[in-house]
Amino acid sequence: MTDLTSTTGTRPVVARFCPSPTGNPHVGMARTALFSWAFARHHGGKFVFRIEDTDTSRDNEESYHLLVEVMKWLGLDWDEGPEVGGPHGPYRQSERMDIYADVAQRLLDAGFAYKAYDTAEELEQRRNAARAAGKPSGYDGLHRDLTLEQQAAYEAEGREPVIRFKMPERTYTFTDLVRGEITFDSANVQDYVLVRANGQPLYTLTNPTDDAMMGITHVLRGEDLLSSTPRQIALYEAFAEIGVGGGFTPEFGHLPFVMGEGNRKLSKRDPESNLLDYKPKGFLPEGLLNYMALLGWSIAEDRDVFSLEEMVEAFEIGRVNPNPARFDIKKAEAINGSHVRLLTDEQLRERLTPYFQEAGLIDETPTVSQMGTLAAATPLVHERITLLTEAVDMLRFLFVSDDEFVVDAADAAKNLDASGLEVVRAARDALDAIPGAAEWTTGTIEGALRTTLIDGMGLKPRLAFGPVRVAVTGSRISPPLFESLELLGHRKTIARLDAALG
Repeated sequence: MTDLTSTTGTRPVVARFCPSPTGNPHVGMARTALFSWAFARHHGGKFVFRIEDTDTSRDNEESYHLLVEVMKWLGLDWDEGPEVGGPHGPYRQSERMDIYADVAQRLLDAGFAYKAYDTAEELEQRRNAARAAGKPSGYDGLHRDLTLEQQAAYEAEGREPVIRFKMPERTYTFTDLVRGEITFDSANVQDYVLVRANGQPLYTLTNPTDDAMMGITHVLRGEDLLSSTPRQIALYEAFAEIGVGGGFTPEFGHLPFVMGEGNRKLSKRDPESNLLDYKPKGFLPEGLLNYMALLGWSIAEDRDVFSLEEMVEAFEIGRVNPNPARFDIKKAEAINGSHVRLLTDEQLRERLTPYFQEAGLIDETPTVSQMGTLAAATPLVHERITLLTEAVDMLRFLFVSDDEFVVDAADAAKNLDASGLEVVRAARDALDAIPGAAEWTTGTIEGALRTTLIDGMGLKPRLAFGPVRVAVTGSRISPPLFESLELLGHRKTIARLDAALG
């Protein structure tokens, strides 16, 4: 593993992923998780997974379970966190409220924070005045140095204070792991709220507190949080003074936006953003992760397809492109198809089985016959599919009964007209003449159809085999025809040809 020297010294790398359970997990969130996980694994460090669920108005238990489920499906295992435990638990912020209250009080006692009693109306008036004067419109520090008597007077009015952090008046410069050296002038970094008037701790307090106490050395997150970095650096310096955490400031890397259609940031409302859609669509987790890795990083200029293990071996955060990355669903599907073809036939059959069960084509406890058919049919679609669900559509005809079998109406209209039915009739007679199950093989089937339809009727292959394909499989898109007929069997093949003629 690569040695990492930084402002955190020689400490082992500890990275983290800390989503909020608000709605469905999305692609940008998973890309952050992947980069943080790969960074930790590349450096032989730890990966911490925790849940930021202090926003009771938006967080919900269902979303929490979906986050855990998605992380498991992707295979991004964690060393500390829900269901795993660890020395720094609990790993849900809703269970750490006493910790945040204690830290806030210690910041107050040490003079790093103060109570501010401004009303919303007063703040808005002063901000408008600052804007009119061409000055920064952040908090002006009016309540920074209230006396105890002034605080008592405000409280006598019934005012409930927020707790604000007292930003030092200095310039902050840090080296971003993705973007290089960045400087924030103190005029643009005002005192900010740590705790609401109702006692609810904000992200500005809970996130750095957890990072400090859990020994996080490197924070990878979206570029939308870049402007909060100087605030957090100042807070870590205060933590070091009051004995919260390990006394060091983690390094930060801000990842580029993932863009959708119209050159705008991919949002939760965009259909391709919903991470929960990819498994039912038939994506392999390794295929989806491979594509998400390409949203800002590459293993080599001339290579797009790689395994998770290869990514871990090669991943360097300094090679992440700071420019926005565009999400392309077609490329994601193509990358997934490449991973499908990297599977063995047996591995692919195992991946396909749950999809055939979900479609009701094989039993929850599959029969020997069902698994035998799936095993025999898998090689026929292995090179033809990009998504696992495509195999379900292509092989459905092998698993449904004659009563359940349906021919696609559009394909029937194009292929089973008068001339097409003439082809079907000739094919039916040729196939029915094959003697016995022992002779019902791919080679014999192909020979009978070519002799009758191409040699005998003078048809081109598309016109010869298209009507037969639609009549027997229900679609113009299917696995290779002759192999499909062998798997379907003589009786079912003739029955379907008769049904088309009927």
